[in-house]
Amino acid sequence: MRHTIRELAGTLKRRAEAWRAWAADPRTPRSSRWLVGLAVGYALMPFDLIPDWIPLVGHLDDLVIVPLLLWLALRRVPAEVRAEHLGTPGQAR
Repeated sequence: MRHTIRELAGTLKRRAEAWRAWAADPRTPRSSRWLVGLAVGYALMPFDLIPDWIPLVGHLDDLVIVPLLLWLALRRVPAEVRAEHLGTPGQAR
């Protein structure tokens, strides 16, 4: 279990570094940067579109909206930029 947590932490760290590199790369579209900003802003926002006290649905919006915004942002980053910063030619992880 401890080994799995370390692997997960390492993966999350590499992903965060890749996102930072993608954002700094001039080839990354501005819309991708805006979508990441929206995802971070929504995750840190003190209120939600659907309040958390509503059973199941209240937390479900956080689990859907933030990953959806990040997925949309990632799709807009050119494949060569993703590959260059992740170290895997032609595909993103």
